[in-house]
Amino acid sequence: MEHSAGHDHGHEHGQSHAHDSDEPGEHPRRQEPGGHGHVHGVIDPTIAASDRGIWAVKWSFVALFATALIQAIVVGITGSVALLADTIHNVGDAATAIPLWIAFALARRPPTLRFSSGYGKVEDLAGLAIVGTILASAVITGYEAIQRLLEPRPVEHLGALAAAALVGFIGNEAVAIFRIRVGREIGSAALVADGKHARADGLTSLAVLAGALGVWAGFPVADPLVGLGISVVILFIVWQSSKAVFTRMLDGVDPGLIEEVRRVSAQVSGVREVTEVRARWIGHRLTVEANIAVDPNLSVAEGHDIAWQANHELLHALPSLSIVTIHVDPLGAAGESHHHIPAHSHNGFPAHAH
Repeated sequence: MEHSAGHDHGHEHGQSHAHDSDEPGEHPRRQEPGGHGHVHGVIDPTIAASDRGIWAVKWSFVALFATALIQAIVVGITGSVALLADTIHNVGDAATAIPLWIAFALARRPPTLRFSSGYGKVEDLAGLAIVGTILASAVITGYEAIQRLLEPRPVEHLGALAAAALVGFIGNEAVAIFRIRVGREIGSAALVADGKHARADGLTSLAVLAGALGVWAGFPVADPLVGLGISVVILFIVWQSSKAVFTRMLDGVDPGLIEEVRRVSAQVSGVREVTEVRARWIGHRLTVEANIAVDPNLSVAEGHDIAWQANHELLHALPSLSIVTIHVDPLGAAGESHHHIPAHSHNGFPAHAH
């Protein structure tokens, strides 16, 4: 027996739940007639999350593009290779908004017969594109820094250079806070990775300021050295971001999440055992499958009610959870190992098992 449900589910039960919240990430709720129960999904949370993701991407793109434009003007004035590296990086960071925007827009499309789970996995491809963009910016900035070390050029207008470095730090830190907060609210690894990327960009902007101070103190080599250092920092970001993105692509989840599913399911009245638990992300939507064991003497309807209650509790406990599938087994025969069909033969085929 299986019970499967998405995040939109209406239900009634013995106690009233009155929740009024407009905070992002909260489950929309409304009171049912008679004051008993509540309904989840007045607004589809997947669409709401995608809309919020698009909103975050749009405004962070505007902020980073403006930051990069100011820095590009100062690069032309000062000839600083360190600021050039930071500007290229910021341009690349702004450009990562494009694949994210496409991913969030596609996530709003309904599933089809061919793509029955929807288009959420496009978000993982967007994360891969972001990692590639970051890597390209590291290669370009590293090349420019080495060229400047081999062919030194004077750095001028150090005051403007210092001001541009501060602009870069402020712009990137604001975008980092914004992207990370929204990414965590909607469960988007790609948006969180992009936010951490912006935060590192802000620190590299401060490194540009340090390079300007070094040139002012009489060490002109400080500017290209800072540019080279920025390239190394960007490579570190590539490593950290790629781990998060590839983990999602390979359906990896935090082990603590699996334990939380087990804990919440085991506390439901009537659940005697929780065996297999599987979870995966489809973009920023979390899906969970779990096998629970119940008293074998219960009726099908009673087992279904227990599975329904487990589904309900999991949707409350995990804000990013979108789809839950509960498989109900009799106690003593719980788990996928009991579902295997022993070796047999039919229709002239060789002996085989399922």
